[in-house]
Amino acid sequence: MLEGDESLCRNIQAHLTVNLQGDPDIESAVSSAREALKSAEITNERLKDMVVSRIVYTAEEVAEIVAPRCGEDCVGCGTCEFGSRNPGAVGGSRDRKLDRILTSKLTGIPIMLALLCGALWITIAGANLPSDMLADFFFWIQDHLTSLFMALGAPDWLHGLLVLGVYRVLAWVVAVMLPPMAIFFPIFTLLEDFGYLPRVAFNLDHHFKKAKACGKQALTMCMGFGCNCAGVTGCRIIDSPRERLVAILTNNFVPCNGRFPTLIAIISMFFVGVAGGLAGSLLSAVILALVIMLGVFLTFQVSRLLSATILKGEASFFALELPPYRTPQIGKVIVRSIFDRTLRVLGRAIVVAAPAGLIIWVFANITIGDVTLLSYGSSFLDPFARLLGLDGVILLAFILGFPANEIVFPIIIMAYISSGSILELDNLVELKTLLVANGWTWVTAVSVMLFCLCHWPCSTACLTIKKETGSYKWVGLSILLPTTIGVAICFLFTTTVRLLGF
Repeated sequence: MLEGDESLCRNIQAHLTVNLQGDPDIESAVSSAREALKSAEITNERLKDMVVSRIVYTAEEVAEIVAPRCGEDCVGCGTCEFGSRNPGAVGGSRDRKLDRILTSKLTGIPIMLALLCGALWITIAGANLPSDMLADFFFWIQDHLTSLFMALGAPDWLHGLLVLGVYRVLAWVVAVMLPPMAIFFPIFTLLEDFGYLPRVAFNLDHHFKKAKACGKQALTMCMGFGCNCAGVTGCRIIDSPRERLVAILTNNFVPCNGRFPTLIAIISMFFVGVAGGLAGSLLSAVILALVIMLGVFLTFQVSRLLSATILKGEASFFALELPPYRTPQIGKVIVRSIFDRTLRVLGRAIVVAAPAGLIIWVFANITIGDVTLLSYGSSFLDPFARLLGLDGVILLAFILGFPANEIVFPIIIMAYISSGSILELDNLVELKTLLVANGWTWVTAVSVMLFCLCHWPCSTACLTIKKETGSYKWVGLSILLPTTIGVAICFLFTTTVRLLGF
C-alpha cells in the first residue's frame, strides 16, 4: 500500500474480494504512514532498502540460532562470507558503495553497456587467431582423409559426401564456434561469479515489468549471448509459467555466438574497413553492441505484445536479493564454463551439423539439366528475397543454415563461386570483392544483419524449446515470431531506402 502497487491491490480484490483502496480506514492509515515517513526523510527507495535489509538480517539471525557458522560464539565479526554482510561490516559497506554505482539509475545502464562492449571486443580480438589455427588444423586432417580415400579407391561421390560434406561442415562449425565460446563463456561466468549478473537483472527489472514480463528474464537474455539454447534452458529460473514462455519465445532476439561471425564479418567489410587493428576491433565491438541493443529493444516490445495477447497477464513480483560481491575463482570458472557450457553447446551443434553437411553437399552437387538444386532453390527464392534487400542465395543460405548459424556465410560463398562444397576465402578483402561482384551494397549488408538478428532459431534451439515447453505449438511460434518481424523490418528498411533514392 505504501508503494502504491495498484496491480497487487487489484489481485487481492479479485481473489479475496477485499478492496484495500476503497477502505477509508486503510486509506487514512496509509496517508498517516506516508506523512510519518516523509517527516523522517525516508523516500520510497530507502524504505524498500530498509525492508529488504531487515529481512536479510533477520534471516541471518535465525540461521545463526539454528546452525552457527563459526561455533557457538559467532557474533558476525565480518571475517566470513555471511558475517561480512552484517550492518557496519567492511564487506557490507563496500558492497553498498559498489551498488550505488552499478545499480544507479544514472550509471547502472551505461556501465552495463560498457561491460558488454568490453566483452565483445575481447571476444572479437581474441577469437580470430585461434579460429584460423583450428581451420588450418582441420584442413590438414581433411587432406589426409582425402589421401586415405584415394588409397582405398573410394568413389568420388562417397569422398564428397563424407569428407567435403559432413566433415568439412563439422570442421567449420567447430573452428568458428569454439574460440569465441571459449572466450565469451568464461567472461560471462566471471561476471556471474563476481555477483554482477543479479545487478543486470536489477537494472532491467523496471523495463521488463513495463513489458509485463519478469525481471529474471534479463539473466536468461544474457545467457542467450553465448547460446540461445542455454538461454532457453535458463528460463527455468522463472517461476511463472506465463512469464517463462515469454522469456523462451523472445530469447532468439539476442544474437547468439553462432551469429557473431556473420555480423562481425559484415561490420568489418562494409562499415569499419578490412584493415583491422585495435581501432577496427573496438569500432566493430561498438557497432555489434548497437545491433545487440536493437535485439534487446525488440525483446521488450515482443514481450509486451505477448503479454497483451496470447500470454495475457500481469507481471509477477519477486524478491531479488543482491548477493555479496566475491573475488571470482578463476580456475573453477574456466573449468565450469568450458565443460558445463562451451563443450555442451558445441556438442549439440555438432550433432545437428553433421546431417546438415550431407544435405548441403547433395544440394550443391546433384544437377537437373546441368543446374544444381542449390541454383534452382536460389532462383526460386530470389524475387521474394529482393523485396527484403537480399537475394535468393542469401535467403537459401539462411534456410540451409538452420542446423547451425555458423555455416550461413560459407554457403553464400559456395553458391557465388559455384563450388561443390563449403569453403571460406583467405581474407575479408577477397570476400568483400566477391560479394560486391555479386551485387552487394551497404543496403544488402544492413539487410543481412537485420535478418541475421531476426530470423528463426537454429535447430538445436528449437529442440531445446520443445524439451522445455513440451509442445510443438510453442516451437512453431518461436519460429514464426522472429521471422515475421525480421521480414517486416527488412522490407520496411529496403523500401524506405529505395524511396529515398539511395
